[in-house]
Amino acid sequence: MTAELVHGQNHPLPGARLEIRLTAGNPVIAGVTLADERGQVPRPEWVGHPGAPVLPGLELPRQAAAEHRLAVDLGALPDDVCRVNVLMALPGGVGGPERFGALAAPHAAITTLDGTEIASFTVTGLDSESAVFALELYERQGAWKVRAIGQGYAGGLAAMLADQGLPQAADLAARINDAVAEGLARAVGAAPVTASNGARPGAQGGAPASPTPPPSPSSPATGVNYRHPGRRDDTPPQPVSPPQPPPTAGSGVNYSHPGRSTTPPPPPLAPPQGDGPRVPVAGDATGWSMEERLYNQVWGMFEDLARTVAAYRSAVDFADSRMERELEGVLSDPRTRIGPAADAARETARARHVQLVDQARATLDRDIAQLQAEADVVEPALPPPYARWDNPCWHAYQVPTEHPMALRMGDLSLEEAGGLRIPMLIRLPLERGLWVDTGTRDTFGLADSDQVRGQGISLAVSIAARLLASYPAGDFAVHVIDPAGTASGALTPLLNSGVLADMPAMGAAGVQSVLGKLTQRVDLVQMAIRSGAADSLPPDIDTADQLLIVHDFPHGFDDRAVTQLRYLADEGASVGVHLMMVADREESGGYGPLLDPMWRKLLRITPVPEDYLADPWIGHAWTYEPVTVPPGSQVLTQVLAQVAAARRALPR
Repeated sequence: MTAELVHGQNHPLPGARLEIRLTAGNPVIAGVTLADERGQVPRPEWVGHPGAPVLPGLELPRQAAAEHRLAVDLGALPDDVCRVNVLMALPGGVGGPERFGALAAPHAAITTLDGTEIASFTVTGLDSESAVFALELYERQGAWKVRAIGQGYAGGLAAMLADQGLPQAADLAARINDAVAEGLARAVGAAPVTASNGARPGAQGGAPASPTPPPSPSSPATGVNYRHPGRRDDTPPQPVSPPQPPPTAGSGVNYSHPGRSTTPPPPPLAPPQGDGPRVPVAGDATGWSMEERLYNQVWGMFEDLARTVAAYRSAVDFADSRMERELEGVLSDPRTRIGPAADAARETARARHVQLVDQARATLDRDIAQLQAEADVVEPALPPPYARWDNPCWHAYQVPTEHPMALRMGDLSLEEAGGLRIPMLIRLPLERGLWVDTGTRDTFGLADSDQVRGQGISLAVSIAARLLASYPAGDFAVHVIDPAGTASGALTPLLNSGVLADMPAMGAAGVQSVLGKLTQRVDLVQMAIRSGAADSLPPDIDTADQLLIVHDFPHGFDDRAVTQLRYLADEGASVGVHLMMVADREESGGYGPLLDPMWRKLLRITPVPEDYLADPWIGHAWTYEPVTVPPGSQVLTQVLAQVAAARRALPR
């Protein structure tokens, strides 16, 4: 049974060898981009298009057409490819339509090699866009899935490629359009599929299409070269047959694919584990180390939850709008507005609505159950930087000898997902500072603003302790500015263990001393890097990464101190000086818009759960839950004691 996908929905793929069929109401360019685990396309060689129609595991059409077929072998993709993005674009500068909104909605389908349709997706809602990212094939837990994307780009191919991180995207887009323009005379319209070769014979010239003969054993193999480009075997690489020349005047168009044999295709591969749900395994994502694999797996879970909830919400919206249209149709006709027929029509509309919502909810519950099973396996396997404070891995904690890849900043959840929590992992070193928002009593619905302040500085201490515990001894230092001394109770674990670089700075003089020292470090390191003399820094400059915790801002800050603080927020992270503000933004309102750029530079987190974080794909309002130490637990004190002991053991 074919799965009719909606925006954001995914579907498992039964095998590695597939065919992708694209149709549109006008000749379009078909292409693919290969992406890494971050969804980025690192180089032009990872882009398949009419000018470069063959990639490892992929074969694409060589011309613009209203119907395309792409051959795919997922098992032959390069090892570092995690995603295959399928795209369509309107040819530029050839007199055709300039936007998809003027055409019939593009359609994409995934089929097996014998033509059995697995999933399909109609891209709706396009208007001024001239390029569309239709489908994404991605690997999760050793199995491949297809996801409906439908992301359009008014800026065309150049904007689409740039959005995927490709260098010189505009140049490549121009080369693709040039390649299409050269072969535009061979562009064909949509054709009904026949049982023989899937082409429409004699559509333009009246002559039947001549099928391409199968290659002889002594001739070079045609079609997709499924051999990994970096993998060696006993046979030399096989070239791909060149594209056939354009037809001469008066001749028929040869619709058979120039590299496709007429021999029967092999049967599709069987699913790796039968028809049941796949048993989750911790660390089965891509990566060079277990830490990297777990990081990628967690982000894959985050993406899957975002997409499956988006699909559910889209299905519910569709059911709501459909019922409204049906009820409106009943009420708009005076003859059917009342009476038994009207009541029956209303009941039918409501029953259909309930059925559609129940089907969407069943799919959502299935996906969430699978993600919850994966989370139950992944959570106990996480290393200390990724783990909650109640994870048993902290009982076996040892000070690391290598820098961490990421840090857990909290948990993320969505309302529809029930109790499912996805770890919020932030890459290290930090690219931006942090802002622990202590807000106001109206912000968090708490009557006691002092309670929020206390929770805010406790969260800051928890994050600082995690950073200290995640870095090798001596490679991370923490400074604290507490002008009024109101955070002394929460700072007790840091103070008693002796892991702070200095005692917390108090008063205006203390604020100026710490800020002056850190801004000087930023200046010196930046100058050393620019001049290529990083080894010539003064011996009293601490080259370890630095974290500055600022409490009760702006108390104790004058205009000069505020300027230095903004400088650290702007420039510090690039040279290892990170800022963490524990503050209520409204209390610094006296500075007007002067500090607005600083707040925007910082990543906002809250000491109590709040739904304010948006993901980059769907824009869900994710609920952030802070990473806190369980009440009565001594884990933080014990971990900091080990960090302090490791520091004391360092040679002076």
